[in-house]
Amino acid sequence: MLGGQGSPYLQPTEFQFSFGYRWQYSDRHFTGDHEDKNRRHEHSEVINDINLLDFNLSFALTERFSASVNLPVLIAERSQAIRNPAPTPGFLGRNETHAQGIGDFSLLGSFWIFEPAAHPDQNIAFGLGVKFPTGEDDVSDNFRQSDGTIAHRTVDQSIQPGDGGYGAIFDLRAFKLIFERFTLYGQGIYLLNPQNTNNVPTFRSRASEAEMSISDQFLGRAGVNVLVFPEQGWSFSIGGRVEGVPVRDLIGDSDGFRRPGIAVSVEPGINYAVGRNVFSFSVPVAVYRNRWISVSDRRDGRHGDAAFADFLILFGYSVRFDGWSKPAGTEKAPEPQLPVSPPVGTAPSQ
Repeated sequence: MLGGQGSPYLQPTEFQFSFGYRWQYSDRHFTGDHEDKNRRHEHSEVINDINLLDFNLSFALTERFSASVNLPVLIAERSQAIRNPAPTPGFLGRNETHAQGIGDFSLLGSFWIFEPAAHPDQNIAFGLGVKFPTGEDDVSDNFRQSDGTIAHRTVDQSIQPGDGGYGAIFDLRAFKLIFERFTLYGQGIYLLNPQNTNNVPTFRSRASEAEMSISDQFLGRAGVNVLVFPEQGWSFSIGGRVEGVPVRDLIGDSDGFRRPGIAVSVEPGINYAVGRNVFSFSVPVAVYRNRWISVSDRRDGRHGDAAFADFLILFGYSVRFDGWSKPAGTEKAPEPQLPVSPPVGTAPSQ
């Protein structure tokens, strides 16, 4: 889910279903941390309109260990200017391409380091999972050319539902309840993709960018959540968020085309809990964006750009279901409001 939840502890054999929605509109071009404002002035910016739906089901095997499955669904559109052939300046309108479908399925196991019953108001959880290449990485569409012809080829990497590789997911979460109404939270996720490229052509002009790279991704969040109206179930959160794509993967080569970069955001949010249901809404606002130099850029002596979003819209919903058995004497721990984050899946730089 994308937003907040009630107690972070699931009781043995309990299920939790979560749904998340993420929207981003990327149209601000950056080379390094410098914004290329001329792209907007000449109406040549590339625009990504991305909708990401996320479905998650978690099951508690014991008080400390749980397993979850996650399936994202992507609906995306990309718009880019059609340039006149050189040396004639100007543009011939815009071309729009689309991609939609299921993304890369993942399976994650999570373990609380400390006994929940003895640590109801603070704990650390470590998660380890596997990402499977169930999403298409070679979706294609029609591209209108400057000479009026139509070319059918793969859409840009930034709107492909999948990346074509198996990956390992590392997840670390922590929370601490203080002064009864304040919960400090933190989370870090790293998606390790050891494969190099996925053999999908980019149709870019440079030989070093002929195929799409299968890149690592990362996400980090930290902040505080405050119970404003505890009896009514309302809480407010404020924190920082950082996400992106590294220049080089931790394991394996990093050839092919990728847009490495980082986006740093301030993330305010609001949560509402009623019964077994929790609703959440947050709007991370970007305060820093940087498109790093990729491996292929360094080889060719250049620095590519990328379009970033000014803000994201995140909505989440979760509901819990009793399991088929309850250990005698089991009592639920107090319920600090603990925001959690979506799985890594959509890079901020497009």
